[in-house]
Amino acid sequence: MKKGLFNKHAFILSGLLLLLIAVLVACSNSSDTSSSGQDSGSDGGETAEGSKWDGKTLKVQLIGDFSMEDSTDPITGEKTPGLDTLKEEFEKQHPGATVEFILMPWEGYTEKTQAMLTSGEADVYQMPGIADFAAQGLLEPLQPYIEEDSEFSTDIFIDQQVEGWKALGPDSDELEIYGLPFFGDARFITYDKKLFDDWGVEYLSDHPTMEEIKEKAEKMTGTNPVTGEQNYGVWFRGDWSSAFTLLNAAEGINGKWGTGFAWDEVEFEFNSPEMVEGLNWMLDMQEFAPEGIVSNQGNEKWMTKDNNIAIMLNTGPANLVQQTYAQGLEDRIAIAQEFKNDEGKGGLFAGSPITIGKASENKDLAWEWLKFATSDFAQKYFYETGAFPSIKSALEWESVKEYEHLLGPVFEAMSTPYMPRYHWAAAQPRFILTSEIEAALTGKRNAQEALDKAQKESTEWLENR
Repeated sequence: MKKGLFNKHAFILSGLLLLLIAVLVACSNSSDTSSSGQDSGSDGGETAEGSKWDGKTLKVQLIGDFSMEDSTDPITGEKTPGLDTLKEEFEKQHPGATVEFILMPWEGYTEKTQAMLTSGEADVYQMPGIADFAAQGLLEPLQPYIEEDSEFSTDIFIDQQVEGWKALGPDSDELEIYGLPFFGDARFITYDKKLFDDWGVEYLSDHPTMEEIKEKAEKMTGTNPVTGEQNYGVWFRGDWSSAFTLLNAAEGINGKWGTGFAWDEVEFEFNSPEMVEGLNWMLDMQEFAPEGIVSNQGNEKWMTKDNNIAIMLNTGPANLVQQTYAQGLEDRIAIAQEFKNDEGKGGLFAGSPITIGKASENKDLAWEWLKFATSDFAQKYFYETGAFPSIKSALEWESVKEYEHLLGPVFEAMSTPYMPRYHWAAAQPRFILTSEIEAALTGKRNAQEALDKAQKESTEWLENR
């Protein structure tokens, strides 16, 4: 009897023990799933994070020569991955979400972006014209997202990039963050060391002055003493980018374009003594350049083994490494900084930020894309397709350190531009100024007359805006 009672109690006890074990195992599995939700999400599993994005479609607008498919670089012959690479990785990290790209060319991007923002056609935008669109109330302020996201910090970006892209909203009292630095860009001076060697001229200093450029350009204009070929000391575009060349020259002697950011506070200084001196310097430089700079001609041999130009002003980083190495010029091409003012600032602030449209219905997912687009993964992808990174960690990439002699000065230029961005450069005053520089370069007006006219017409445009 006792034996039977014992057996009954033992049976009940064993059952309870098995039930307890089952509960503990279930709790353990649940805990594992919860604590590693992001990793599980990366595998595309059904997780809490995955369900958060389930069924959401994110539309991302990009400007430039992007392709969904893999392509071959026409300069280097190297294959570059398509945007599907980014789509797959983002969707993998955010299970349930779908990414759709809307690609557009640079031509007419301002008008097209305006139409897209107004109609809410995309959630995320590449936004070089951020100042105009933020002022219209078409962009989402990003400061609240930054403050609420403990995993994100603006410290990841190269110095001055966040500050340079700040803009005024319709009700802003001061500049605010409407976009994160996406593609980096800068302007610098590039030169061919072989021509300097042929002429026996000392290489440019890291931070040359206008006088240094003029002196060395003059020495290298004429018949090359080694090759017997005609050489030119300098080249710069006399058309669409000439305004930036002039502004940088003025900055080099502590001048500036003017003051103000809000349109009703802007005051142009296009005919200041520094601007006039800068334009006269450009007219001097024109004497050492081949004919055709106003029509973007005369530089056909630049970045080839038959190059005949010693110094190239106002150049950018696009395809710099690819072209240099594809042409076998890695021992010839060198970079110096554009002119800086007494505060160490100067040169065009350029590139593209990335923003969220005010009309987006997927703002949380759009914020996730902004973080993804500025992550090492996405920035390395864009770097491989020819864009320039905007994050500090790029300085440690092997693919960047390998070309440090070229890219180091570019990163320095990115961290020392004139700020904030010349927001009026996307509006009529830039084209007025450019037109008058062309008038001076073609001999229609002297520097003072041209800049007086640019000042008058830009001020009138401002008053009637």
